[in-house]
Amino acid sequence: MKPSLVLKMGQQLTMTPQLQQAIKLLQLSTLDLQQEIQQALDSNPLLELIEDASDTSVSGETAESTDEQQVDITEETSPSSNGDGSSIEATNSPSQEQDSDSSESVYEDQWAEQIPSELSVDTAWDDVYEPILPTTGSSSSNSDEEFDYTARNSTAETIQTHLHWQLNLTPLSDNDRLIAIAIIDAVDESGYLTCTLEDIQESFDPELEIELDEVVAVHRLLKQFDPVGVAARDLKECLFTQLTQLSANTPFLEEAKLITQKYLHLLGNHDYNQLMRKAKLKEEQLKQAILLIQSLNPRPGSVIQDENSEYIVPDVIVQKRNDRWSVELNSDATPRLRINASYASLVKRADSSSDNTYIKNHLQEARWFIKSLQSRNETLMRVASCIVEHQKGFLEYGEEAMKPLVLHDIAEAVGMHESTISRVTTQKYMHTPRGIFELKYFFSSHVSTSSGGECSSTAIRAIIKKLIAVENARKPLSDSKIAKLLEEQGIKVARRTIAKYRESLSIPPSNERKRLV
Repeated sequence: MKPSLVLKMGQQLTMTPQLQQAIKLLQLSTLDLQQEIQQALDSNPLLELIEDASDTSVSGETAESTDEQQVDITEETSPSSNGDGSSIEATNSPSQEQDSDSSESVYEDQWAEQIPSELSVDTAWDDVYEPILPTTGSSSSNSDEEFDYTARNSTAETIQTHLHWQLNLTPLSDNDRLIAIAIIDAVDESGYLTCTLEDIQESFDPELEIELDEVVAVHRLLKQFDPVGVAARDLKECLFTQLTQLSANTPFLEEAKLITQKYLHLLGNHDYNQLMRKAKLKEEQLKQAILLIQSLNPRPGSVIQDENSEYIVPDVIVQKRNDRWSVELNSDATPRLRINASYASLVKRADSSSDNTYIKNHLQEARWFIKSLQSRNETLMRVASCIVEHQKGFLEYGEEAMKPLVLHDIAEAVGMHESTISRVTTQKYMHTPRGIFELKYFFSSHVSTSSGGECSSTAIRAIIKKLIAVENARKPLSDSKIAKLLEEQGIKVARRTIAKYRESLSIPPSNERKRLV
């Protein structure tokens, strides 16, 4: 074919860098957003952090998205109500009413041809390095309590390091020490041995002439280490080792040893009748022996786990004030930014030098970044307010009052696409009087009721949990029985659906919930 030029007309969606940045910030969690903001502060000299909330003097353009925003959801009927008698009153701080265009014009008017003789220092020593507190007085004691040097500088302890520490204090021969090290290395996080003693014996060099009896003897010694029962090959061996360490005067110790050695499978299946018959125990004896076994630790390695608490920083805070549910952004979650007025004033309108171009480019990037933050928090505020307005029953009465809600409902209410709502509700958390929940927690499917209404799957789970909590431990409720009880309340749910909800709540089936009373 002969090459030729063809003119075509069409429409194509092009994502600008500003839009890409806004979408990126929208889907970030609070911790990731803080890291992104810190990177922007490090790379852009035109951005600065507002340390004091009251510091609003000559700040240039401020990230109004990080200022305090509050929405009150009322129960009173108003002309702007949404049909259910609720209305939303939004109040913003004065800095949020400023227009970025007007701020830009102010900067253009303030562009000076003369550079000041002295420029303010960008950073101070105290901004980078924390001052050394005095060693006397109450402030010293408070700082010592808050700063835990061991917790911040020590390495995480594992079950292996804990056992090696005890091994170093135990006098052993060279071969026995090699065997002990091999056994310790084969212990998992739960404290159980992950291979057989024969495999450990075969793993050594034949020239060492290590016999299986030596491995067994060292293994028996390691099981007495702290925590007792560690390096056991199965649950039976773990529990029995812990029972042997108890005092001989412990009540019902022999009955517990008998059950652990011979009838642990019957105890696991809750077959108490057959257990009493085979072990020749009375009901009271069996009950006390089971209580003794339940006091043991089936996972001894779990007590040597590093306990580093992971805290969730909520993005939105919901409180009830004067019979109104108030929704506001967590001002501590997102740092407040502004344009550095000193650097911005150095921009010259008609100057095309490299320094002037550098400042102008970073000034524009800083404005884009602040505007993206503003867009993110405004979207988050709108979505959170809509969720709270829809789920006021949950806030008032708990999970059983949760209403069905899907992404499409919120998308229609706020006039956004479902993908945007999905980004906003992922890894974003809301602090309520009933706890901290991810925004996605408030979304659930619905089940039709006999009266023609709808019931949320979250509410059904709460009802199931409540029914099981008050059931008779001797005759626990089966899934079919729970389905019938729900049907009496007008909720039609299949037995398999009940089983699925029960498993999602980590509730065992009825035969495993059976207990002796």
